[in-house]
Amino acid sequence: MSKKYFGTDGIRGEVGTYPITPDFVLKLGWAIGKVFAKKGGGTILIGKDTRISGYMFESSLEAGLTSAGMDINLLGPMPTPAVAYLTRTFQAQAGIVISASHNAFQDNGIKFFAGDGTKLDDDIEFAIEKEIENELTTVDSSEIGRASRIVDASGRYIEFCKSTIPSSLSLNGLSIVLDCANGATYHIAPSVFRELGAQVSTIGTDPDGLNINYECGSTYPQRLVEKVLEEKADLGIAFDGDGDRVIMVDHKGELVDGDELIYVIARYKLGNKSKAINTNGDQGIIGTVMSNLGLEIALQDLSIPFVRSKVGDRYVMAELLNKQWLFGGESSGHIICLDSTSTGDGIVSALQVLAAMQSFNESLHDLKEGMTKFPQTMINVSISNKDGLEGNKVIEAAISKAEKELGKTGRVLLRPSGTQPVVRVMVEGENDDQVRKLATEISEVVDAEMKQHVA
Repeated sequence: MSKKYFGTDGIRGEVGTYPITPDFVLKLGWAIGKVFAKKGGGTILIGKDTRISGYMFESSLEAGLTSAGMDINLLGPMPTPAVAYLTRTFQAQAGIVISASHNAFQDNGIKFFAGDGTKLDDDIEFAIEKEIENELTTVDSSEIGRASRIVDASGRYIEFCKSTIPSSLSLNGLSIVLDCANGATYHIAPSVFRELGAQVSTIGTDPDGLNINYECGSTYPQRLVEKVLEEKADLGIAFDGDGDRVIMVDHKGELVDGDELIYVIARYKLGNKSKAINTNGDQGIIGTVMSNLGLEIALQDLSIPFVRSKVGDRYVMAELLNKQWLFGGESSGHIICLDSTSTGDGIVSALQVLAAMQSFNESLHDLKEGMTKFPQTMINVSISNKDGLEGNKVIEAAISKAEKELGKTGRVLLRPSGTQPVVRVMVEGENDDQVRKLATEISEVVDAEMKQHVA
């Protein structure tokens, strides 16, 4: 059974377009409150990123939840992983984040954490959707929930981040440029790295409600590259708007994406056997079908198992729990370190990389050189629907031909988008020109076949 409102990470869309409207979010808050009231009540935390619509939806959720009899604690602007952490430490029933992650300010969304700081189970999401269909009724006036604000939330999370690395780690003498995407880490990340001794300069730390992710952050690293080179910094770190993703820039101005960061963390945590935290049998890394082939090969060289999941941190997490492994992530920079926290956390992941640099006494540039990225090209082919894609003999023949030409050191992936009317054609191999040519050829076949099917 499919869900009506919930996607892979909560509910998201354009502000003012159903269901991202004040009236729906009020009803959503009420439905959440009803579901958790049946579980015994308690407190629900609410955090948000810096987009201007967050104020509106925070008020809507507050009204809905309290009308259902739930108490709430407001955190204000706070990274998504901070809400997960604080939900656990305050022993709240659930945590709610008002954020559209790396999207522009025109979008917003609502995502959730269970009391243990992990994503909600499907059965709870189904229960919330079922409750939404009921008529909103307010509890008796004597049972209306109370709202309060946690004033030391930032300090608590800053101390937690610092606790995820060895106490002996000092960043004294290290110059770092931080890009906080004018998002939820703007008042958190600079304090974390400065308190650990780093010399920090920043961009993207002046949110105005409209500039979140705008030409800054992990999805637009050009400014960070320029700033690192201009200041001759040791490295740069970029987060997305809600702080659950991270990419980095080395001292030469070269981007270090999620796959390369996962490799560095894996080498530090699992490949360096004398320091490995392996307490649960053989540990490995969970990537996705989009993870670069170079990561898989580099991990093989370290004798570290590697398994691919579907795209999305929800699926990475599910596979980690299934295998009882601790580390995984995506090339976008969403990295999960379950030895430290319960969800993807950009600041915590960046700190693990810095700990690796100190442990090996190597620069970020030298550390990432242990992994050779394969050229990868992805082309989006517009489609009106997915009918005619699966089992299409012409498309399958084009893929088979490309795979034969690539040999064992390449691969082809066709993946319909879950959020857009497109099919993503990805080709990966050793030769950049060959990869581009094959991706173009397959895309043209897919385009022609899908148009013919519609006709």
